Amino acid sequence: MRITEIREVDVPLQGDIANAVVSFAEHKVSLVAVVSDVVRDGVPLTGVAFNSIGRHAQGGILRERMIPRLLSADPSSLLDPDGGLLDPARVLGSALRDEKPGGHGDRAAAASAVELACWDLLAKVNDEPAYATIARAHGRKPVLEGVPVYAAGGYYQAVDDLGRLTDEVRGYLDAGYPAVKIKIGGLPLAEDLRRVEAAVAAAGAGDRVAVDANGRFDRERALAYAEALAPLGLRWYEEAVDPLDYALTAELTAAYDGPIATGENLFSRQDVANLLRFGGVRPDRDLLQMDAGLSYGLTEYAAMVALMEEAGFDRRAAVPHGGHLVNLHIVVGLGLGGCEAYPGVFQPFGGYSDDCVLADGLIRPADHPGFGLEAKVGLGDEIAKLVA
Repeated sequence: MRITEIREVDVPLQGDIANAVVSFAEHKVSLVAVVSDVVRDGVPLTGVAFNSIGRHAQGGILRERMIPRLLSADPSSLLDPDGGLLDPARVLGSALRDEKPGGHGDRAAAASAVELACWDLLAKVNDEPAYATIARAHGRKPVLEGVPVYAAGGYYQAVDDLGRLTDEVRGYLDAGYPAVKIKIGGLPLAEDLRRVEAAVAAAGAGDRVAVDANGRFDRERALAYAEALAPLGLRWYEEAVDPLDYALTAELTAAYDGPIATGENLFSRQDVANLLRFGGVRPDRDLLQMDAGLSYGLTEYAAMVALMEEAGFDRRAAVPHGGHLVNLHIVVGLGLGGCEAYPGVFQPFGGYSDDCVLADGLIRPADHPGFGLEAKVGLGDEIAKLVA
């Protein structure tokens, strides 16, 4: 098996929304296709993936560094010596040749797009869903009954009234999502608290609503919000402070009895090790949200999950950020605690294909070969253009 070509393109996100830190009006995502010499029905099998959502496209890093390294590598060096198929870990290692350790930033997302495309390609070679390939590679059985899911929304918009927010929350619940997440930190505390209370009222209970500050708060605001939110019994309080400020994270967990969630902006196993050592995160309640699409791909992400388990966390405490099909397959394949969904935002990448089954608060991917990205409305069109 050989890689014959690697293509990439920047695809704009649709919609003008913002969290407390970032406007997504000008964000793009890197869509990557890894073309192989395996031909089926007259067409080369091609693996497709992207660098998750929330970080800018990585076209420069891909075009100037990683793709040339892979195409110039000895083809046999990228293969599993036992099966003769691509080995995503070897592909990742080749893509990162001559990169210094540390400084895990945009290159982590660039590498992830290529590495995950290799998993999509392997599943297509095996003519099976990616979750089956992922589970077998990691010695597990996929969770075929489906995994817990929640709907992420509640973004700040140009018209940000409580009526619009409550309609959005009710819409997610009516669609079958058992819980929702909304943004905080973009308004003064009193106004934000009214938004949260409105969401809780619409959802019917605090444990059906999570809140996310996207790392916006300093110590004073993080603790003030913690005190104000504590009586609501929320599902979790997410990323209140800078994700690399482990000392402040530990201070927050000591002050807030409810669950916290963090980790989506940690891009390496060393970052996760430091969070587990110094961040005060609690195995009995807290959630870790690292995202393979932002952190060098599934190879690195699986190592992060192993570190969690060594620190006393159940792997079900892993609930990846991202809200898309790639992470749904990873959660099902690795038996994690659930996944995010973006049913109303971040198109064409956010959310799932229409043939995924949502029932009883669980989501199950369809059985398309690979991640099934081609079946996602809107995204399938972008993939068709890339691989034509």
